[in-house]
Amino acid sequence: MVRGGAAVLRKYGNFIDDLRLYVRGGTGGMGYPRLGGEGGRGGDVWFVAQERTTLKSIREKYPLKRFVAGTGANSSVKALKGEKGKDCEVHVPLGISVLCDDGKEIGELNAAGERFLAARGGLGGCLATNFVPCKGQRRIVRLDLKLIADVGLVGFPNAGKSSLLSKVSHAKPEIANYAFTTIQPQLGKIMYADYKQILVADLPGLIEGAHANRGMGHKFLKHVERTKQLLLVVDISGFQLSVKTQFRTAFETILLLTKELELYKEELLTKPALLAINKMDLPCAKDNLNELMKQLQNPQDYLHLLEEEVISTNTLEFKDIIPISTHTGEGIEELKACIRKSIDEEAEQENEEYRKKKLLLLQTSEEHMNRR
Repeated sequence: MVRGGAAVLRKYGNFIDDLRLYVRGGTGGMGYPRLGGEGGRGGDVWFVAQERTTLKSIREKYPLKRFVAGTGANSSVKALKGEKGKDCEVHVPLGISVLCDDGKEIGELNAAGERFLAARGGLGGCLATNFVPCKGQRRIVRLDLKLIADVGLVGFPNAGKSSLLSKVSHAKPEIANYAFTTIQPQLGKIMYADYKQILVADLPGLIEGAHANRGMGHKFLKHVERTKQLLLVVDISGFQLSVKTQFRTAFETILLLTKELELYKEELLTKPALLAINKMDLPCAKDNLNELMKQLQNPQDYLHLLEEEVISTNTLEFKDIIPISTHTGEGIEELKACIRKSIDEEAEQENEEYRKKKLLLLQTSEEHMNRR
């Protein structure tokens, strides 16, 4: 187990979810004091969100990781107003947070075509600058990738998340019988008969202490933030990472996953959530499921039997609990239907809230006009 984990950490280096870049706006062009001519402004550096782009491709294409915009044209007798320098556009993946070097977030790019001004070009020489051109803005920024998906699969290693993703979508993640098979987030689309598509992200297995950055910790927990809903996947027979770690029942596993999410960011528990109980093809699975359902219906009756470190302050409310087997296919279609229903209900709720806001704005505007 330990050797497997080490190999995973080495492999993880091939997946890039943050990148540090140097950006500099172009210098302005020279002014023409005798005729009052103004130099062109320096070009700007823009980040532009584009599909099928990765941080790894940026690093490979631009190994120096430096992006400098063009210099503004000088003012001359033929052209008193110099032309603006050429902008520099950097294509970045969707789901990017732009941070200053000190970690402060200064922008986000979530949809294709969205643009962020990373470095502004300097003014050209003009009367205000005594006809001396200004240098462009320069700074070091960090691109931090957080996946965007409708549903995020959350669970401890070997819960069957990769197998589930392969069952509900056309994704082909690596599947094996050892912990940490998934070493980078995998995306798949659930396709429905009416052509509706739901994007699902298989997030690599958490471990106890992930909130404190143990294991792969924050590198993967952050991806949960950009999913609309959560789908917890739990092994009905329980979970044990290695012989050196404590065995956890399915009930304890659910509580621990909830606690890891809560300790990392409490708002994650407000997301709509489903629970998939996997490996129902195993012996004694039905008996274990009956016991688990009793525990989930009245959790307070069982908490006194558990260690305090397992128990979260808040609870995660599940819209549906679906027993499944990724081995036999049991419950997969029901799970897909529940995911669709949950996504549709959330979209309808968002639309209703939007309509209420528009109506309120309209009423406020009419009242204001009547007063006048």
